[in-house]
Amino acid sequence: MTISRRNLLKAASLGTALLATSGSSDGQLRNRINGAAAGWVTGQMTGADALVETLQAEGVECVYGIPGAQENEIWDSLKTKRLPYLLTTHEFSAATMADGYARATGKPGVVCIVPGPGLTNALTGLGEALLDSIPIVCIVGDISNGRNARPFQVHSIDNIALLTPVTKRVFTATRVADIPSVVRQAFQLARAGEPGPVGVVIPFNLLIEATRFNSGPLEPLSYPFDNEACQRALQFLADRRLRVGIYAGLGCMDHSPSIVRLAELLQAPVATSMSGKGVIPETHPLSVGWGYGPQGTRTAEHAFCNHVDVVLALGVKFSEVSTGFYSLPQHRHLIHVDINEASMGRVMRNSQCVHADIGVFLQHAFEQADALRRPENSRLCEVIQRQRRHDATANEQVHARCGVDPMRFVQGLRRLTNADALTFVDVTLTQYLATECFTTTQPRTFFNPTDNQAMGWSIPAAIGAQKVFPNRQSVTITGDGCFLMSCTEISTAARERLPVKFFVLDDQTYHYMQELQNSAYLRTTATILARLDYQSLAAGYGVAFQEIRSHDELEPRLRGILEYNGPVLTRVVTDYGRRPVRWINAARSRFIAELSPEQRRRFLARAASRAFDRRPQND
Repeated sequence: MTISRRNLLKAASLGTALLATSGSSDGQLRNRINGAAAGWVTGQMTGADALVETLQAEGVECVYGIPGAQENEIWDSLKTKRLPYLLTTHEFSAATMADGYARATGKPGVVCIVPGPGLTNALTGLGEALLDSIPIVCIVGDISNGRNARPFQVHSIDNIALLTPVTKRVFTATRVADIPSVVRQAFQLARAGEPGPVGVVIPFNLLIEATRFNSGPLEPLSYPFDNEACQRALQFLADRRLRVGIYAGLGCMDHSPSIVRLAELLQAPVATSMSGKGVIPETHPLSVGWGYGPQGTRTAEHAFCNHVDVVLALGVKFSEVSTGFYSLPQHRHLIHVDINEASMGRVMRNSQCVHADIGVFLQHAFEQADALRRPENSRLCEVIQRQRRHDATANEQVHARCGVDPMRFVQGLRRLTNADALTFVDVTLTQYLATECFTTTQPRTFFNPTDNQAMGWSIPAAIGAQKVFPNRQSVTITGDGCFLMSCTEISTAARERLPVKFFVLDDQTYHYMQELQNSAYLRTTATILARLDYQSLAAGYGVAFQEIRSHDELEPRLRGILEYNGPVLTRVVTDYGRRPVRWINAARSRFIAELSPEQRRRFLARAASRAFDRRPQND
């Protein structure tokens, strides 16, 4: 045999396998299989094998990532133990696929990457998950720190320091025997309280070492619950002179039937945050859409302005994007219930804060149902229905001068997709139009990157969800700028035969930035994109291609695309025209209102100096 680095690595792997199996009997093997079925990791094995068995015990359905020198042992064990995995083209996509999986399933997603560049590539996706409260377990196979470890190893960056700002916590394994416990703690913390990503760093030498394991499930954590604050809030809500409106966020996503029941009990209109879309069917008579301020639906703003005295905010943070740069009106009374005590009272003035899990709070509310119950308010439902019709009429107006109006595209896509279709919307101006008019009737079906606004998020996120829901429709609404950030991942959908439908709204600009820049500077800078040959790109990636150029062909083309049994890249020739975007208008007004007099004078002087420039230098 020729002596080479590859053959040496093969020999090392063979030695590891022999070490892992030495001393094992058929009986021990059966015990290990039976133990894993009960959530236990038992028997003699390597650290990598123990890691994978722990992932299986935690119910992991897929691991996303790219193998590399420090974690090849993990990937080989994934194959041996038949835990599904998905190879990505970039670690940003790996983190985002785990994010898409977590949003669609409600369970922690898992990403497995090398240290150094693998981790730095993934940081943006992990940051999105952290700010959006999405549970992810990020496993990093670190450099070796064993007895024979040498200096200047490849990828020798401080990976713990890199992970710390984008995770709830970083766990590290210092002994091979620690691996199952460390991984279990990571899963527990990712789900606990306000969910979020958790890091697990395991040096390579621990993955190839072997020992005897006997690790069982952790004891479940208790939910936080401030009973006194809860009772005060419920007593306040029992005052039938007060008209209640519910503002529901992502923290309510697994309590949809209870949110509906509470709304009917209180006869309360329900608005949602952007990430809370789906917690109540938006066809329900008490649903008013998202926002309840000038940035959201007109229906929500009208209902909360005219028919609400006290806002009951459940599982929501009042973050900048979801509130339109903090433009929500301040009601006289606001009760804020959240599992994260640090989220309450930060943005809005609260009458009462209740530190509690939403499910526990709802359970206590229903125990006092008789005290909370209001008579049916048919007049309120009629007002909501009338305003919905007005909104629909306004949204139907075409503002495009050529091509396709994006609002019409969103409406057509909603009409033709299934109720349980998984819809992933990227950081485009259309994200606000879609949040407004894409009627969502089921929880965990509408998703967007809210608080980190990571461009290119939707393509890999949709693939991550499609991997575990192969029989459900999965679609993306992506701008041409976002498309450039992660379009190579479409090749993953082709390779894996995942039938995601990728819709690219193409106007050859960063239109979102143009909207923000034009109003402030009367010109645009660095917003015009290259013209792309999407048909050739689709052919190169190995997916089908379609193009939609007009409203006449919109629904026929959409119908054919959705019926096609495979991935499709579709270019939608888009023209926003002068379509107003409520979020932009609300954020702009709020921004101007918060400027100091001196800042306002500078803005006005600059605008005046450019007002007569008939040929602004736009690029």
